[in-house]
Amino acid sequence: TGVIGQTLNVAVIEQGMPELCGAAAHTAEGSDAAAHAIMTTDTVKKELAVETVIGGKTVRMGGIAKGSGMIHPNMGTMLCFLTTDCAISPEMIKSALLETVQVSFNRISVDGDTSTNDTCCVLANGLAGNPVITEKGPDYDAFVEALRALCVELAKKMASDGEGATHLITCTVTGARSEQSAETIAKSVIGSALTKAAIFGADANWGRVLCAMGYSGEDFDPDKVDVAFQSQAGSVQVCAKGRGLDFDEELAKKVLTEHDVTIAIAMGEGDGACTCWGCDLTYEYVKINGDYRT
Repeated sequence: TGVIGQTLNVAVIEQGMPELCGAAAHTAEGSDAAAHAIMTTDTVKKELAVETVIGGKTVRMGGIAKGSGMIHPNMGTMLCFLTTDCAISPEMIKSALLETVQVSFNRISVDGDTSTNDTCCVLANGLAGNPVITEKGPDYDAFVEALRALCVELAKKMASDGEGATHLITCTVTGARSEQSAETIAKSVIGSALTKAAIFGADANWGRVLCAMGYSGEDFDPDKVDVAFQSQAGSVQVCAKGRGLDFDEELAKKVLTEHDVTIAIAMGEGDGACTCWGCDLTYEYVKINGDYRT
């Protein structure tokens, strides 16, 4: 990843490959070096590991990732490398990864820009010794659950470290007609430049949220919509049944000043629910991308 259209110096990569594949590659220090090496405009490395029990055996999986700008569902300038010692067939691990990506990396947005390339891959060596997972069932479900937990956290790390970001924005949509409808609405809200700017300014401008919901393309009854802003500083409901409420502006400011902010939307139409993640839009984002090449 990098500047689009620039030709890579392949000779340098070829010359460095023997050292990269040497002893250092098989140590924790090697993993740490790789996690740092894939960073571009990232400000922090993104690394995580989880473990679970499958078939009576302890199974571990870990991942390193990078992604900060040009991140949006479908494709983003992201790299993610996942490894596990679980014994699982190629068909089942591919199914698990595709299933997991849809509810993790494809539910984040930093700037609404998709990329020319991205990668998310998973490697398994089977050394955990569990019975090989060759079909869907309890063992497969346990594997997917762990993989999903890992990828969701890595995805949130990307959104939190969005270029110039000062806030991680979580948008939860409940009571929608379907999960797909909830996802479309949540993605529209986290992708809204005006909503992102309002969160940057700690401005409880709930109209920006309703506006983004409205142009999402989903049909819903705005007279049933409730909206609240939440964080560690508290919760403030700003909209009920599609109408603005008299709320404590001072409390709202405190809520939105926290780094992690949640926009909670209740649709009142069904059982569909979804959570997506994004970040605020800041002056620093423009600065980084205004002179990215020069």
